[in-house]
Amino acid sequence: MALLETHEIEVFYGDFQAVFGIDVSVEEGETVAIIGANGAGKSSFLNALAGITPSKPDAITLDGKPVGGTPAYEMVKKGIALVPEGRKLYPSLTVEENLLIGADGKTVDRGWNLDEIYRLFPILKERAKQMSTTLSGGQQQQVSIGRALMANPKVLLCDEISLGLAPTIVKDVYAAVKEIQARGTTVLLVEQDLSAALGAADRVYCFMEGRVTLTGRPDELTKDQIQHAYFGMSDA
Repeated sequence: MALLETHEIEVFYGDFQAVFGIDVSVEEGETVAIIGANGAGKSSFLNALAGITPSKPDAITLDGKPVGGTPAYEMVKKGIALVPEGRKLYPSLTVEENLLIGADGKTVDRGWNLDEIYRLFPILKERAKQMSTTLSGGQQQQVSIGRALMANPKVLLCDEISLGLAPTIVKDVYAAVKEIQARGTTVLLVEQDLSAALGAADRVYCFMEGRVTLTGRPDELTKDQIQHAYFGMSDA
């Protein structure tokens, strides 16, 4: 039994449908990447998993139990925490205050606390008393990841964590993702940076227009397969 599964999940915004009957499974301890172009439905899918957008109860299962439609503040308590696109830090709070807010959703201790976050991201300990908005983009991303980890989730959802960052900083962020996985946290990430996603993931799903167009292990997928699934075209 997979740790996290979706079953024919659909996502609507009023009359507009963004996700069409998607099945995804994530095993405990895996890093799974969802790739695709803008408008593919990736973030809408992640928002449904996080409880931000509604879904049917049996459309999402965690540990085999239906959790679809659970509101976001309760989904965190069940074990799913989101690192949102654009970081969304609290600008009026310090780095440490932002991190501590993440612990409000903690119901089980899986080893993530302030000391462990500072061990993962040492610069944040140096900047602990600074306002979050005074940090660089990469450091703000570290705060956003750390805040989600403070909830001690079973599954960490990461939405476009490379967005707006320099390539060297992206490498550092994804090195942290590897460390997070090594410490036992399951990761499901949405990413447009193909090299970052393929380098981090055990398995990949490609979305296009709200549907799955390809799935597999990165080392088993060809460049042409990925291009066709991503854009609906190939070199042929």
